[in-house]
Amino acid sequence: MKQLVGAFYGWYRSSLKNPKYRWLVVLGTLTYLVSPLDISPDVFPIVGWVDDGILITLLVTELMQILQEAAAPKPPQTNSQSADTEGEVIDVSSQEIP
Repeated sequence: MKQLVGAFYGWYRSSLKNPKYRWLVVLGTLTYLVSPLDISPDVFPIVGWVDDGILITLLVTELMQILQEAAAPKPPQTNSQSADTEGEVIDVSSQEIP
């Protein structure tokens, strides 16, 4: 059971991190939460809410992490060719011509 939960969690996280499938997974999660069809029906008071609570927690946690990563300042990217040529500025006006 622990391996099944770990596998689902890993799949869910990687799907949310993938920009191609992110909004599809979010829409699927929200549809599952409002749908009357659940793994454990909401008719059973506490047991029925556990799976919904777990999915809400996963969704909010992962979306907040994605937003924090997007808002974090990114270090400047260096290109090896541009780094070599940017440092070489030659002032031709101050050089003497023989």
